[in-house]
Amino acid sequence: MSSSFTPTRISAAFVGALVGAAAGLLLVTAAGTFSITVSGALVGLSLGVPVLVGMVVGVAVTPGNTRSDSR
Repeated sequence: MSSSFTPTRISAAFVGALVGAAAGLLLVTAAGTFSITVSGALVGLSLGVPVLVGMVVGVAVTPGNTRSDSR
């Protein structure tokens, strides 16, 4: 039986993490633009949460990861 973490899923998780990191950077930049004081904890959450969500979404939407019956 094949492993559930194929190279396709790993690369999808990596791409999702990159997209999440980019979204987090945009959040921090937007907060700085509006002169909102950004603490270290907020920066960590603003980067960490989108990266984690991006990884999960990347794995979840990988081609071949569906429950539909294609008969």
